Amino acid sequence: MRPARVEVDLAAIRHNVVTVRGFLGRSTQLMAVVKADAYGHGMVPVARAAVEAGAAWLGVSFSPEAKALRQAGISAPVLVLGPATPEEMLDLAPQQVSFAVFSPGSLQAAQRAAARSSFGIAVHLEVDTGMRRYGFPPEEAVPAADAIASTPGLHLEGIYTHFATADEDPAFARTQLRRFQEVLAALESRGHRVPFRHAANSAATFTLPDAHYDLVRVGIALYGLSPGVQTPALRPALRLVAQVVQVRRVPEGTRVGYGGAYRTPRETTLVTVPVGYADGLPRALSDRGRAFLRETLVRYAGRVCMDALMLDAGDLPVEEGDEVELLGPHVPVEEVATACGTIPHEIVSRLSAYLPRVYR
Repeated sequence: MRPARVEVDLAAIRHNVVTVRGFLGRSTQLMAVVKADAYGHGMVPVARAAVEAGAAWLGVSFSPEAKALRQAGISAPVLVLGPATPEEMLDLAPQQVSFAVFSPGSLQAAQRAAARSSFGIAVHLEVDTGMRRYGFPPEEAVPAADAIASTPGLHLEGIYTHFATADEDPAFARTQLRRFQEVLAALESRGHRVPFRHAANSAATFTLPDAHYDLVRVGIALYGLSPGVQTPALRPALRLVAQVVQVRRVPEGTRVGYGGAYRTPRETTLVTVPVGYADGLPRALSDRGRAFLRETLVRYAGRVCMDALMLDAGDLPVEEGDEVELLGPHVPVEEVATACGTIPHEIVSRLSAYLPRVYR
């Protein structure tokens, strides 16, 4: 086995589901968003743990993810939030997989699938209230719902929107919510009865209770990472650890790594760890990242390589085989993301599938 691994605490996933559900009313269900291999944590084990803890739905981006969940024996309802072909819909709709309709093209794909299906296709209509990613404009939502309702074999199971600024600009999030409420009222006046209305992502789940509706879609909070707002005591589920594979003592002024950009400020111990940017560890951490070794935070020395990095361990009594924590309780993902000018979502979701996952 490679001397590096991603450890995932499934008890933390379960804890986070239970904690988030504590914020919800009895009529509001929780969708665990497990797209992108569960943000790098491993889709199937995380999905199974989330459902065991009370998640009623699972959210993915693409149909192959939904298919993998079904092949793993996970039977909870799944919503594919991204584009899908008619063939994918025909294959998965009988397995309680629903599909997003967010544009004229995606609506036409669902209509073509429905025309060929003896089972029927369940769809969720996305309304773009300000995210500008997917979704019908509010003024086109009612005509789209009418088209769905008039298509034999299509079932309008849900309607939803996505907040762009629930973690940064509550005022704009409330503007989006108002626009969504106006669409819901217009649909109701047209006689549309939609079983599942949903809007809240992780941040809005904690800050906009009016947006809970019938379902909340929880992504980053599921993994115990900050959605950018105050949350209850969530538990981070992931550690990235590796073993020291080389140790050497070098004099002051030794140049380290590509470009020799780092010079040791004193006689010190250099340590090599077999994880690099091909594994998803950002190259932006070069010369400023931190790792936890021998109960001490030590700095990265030089540029992160494709599949290795070096650490300046000072006078620590390091030995080959010692464990180094690169992400985890002592090196929080949020702090690494801040150092790289990004968000926790990107740090964990980019961790390579070549890093073995170990579950506990």
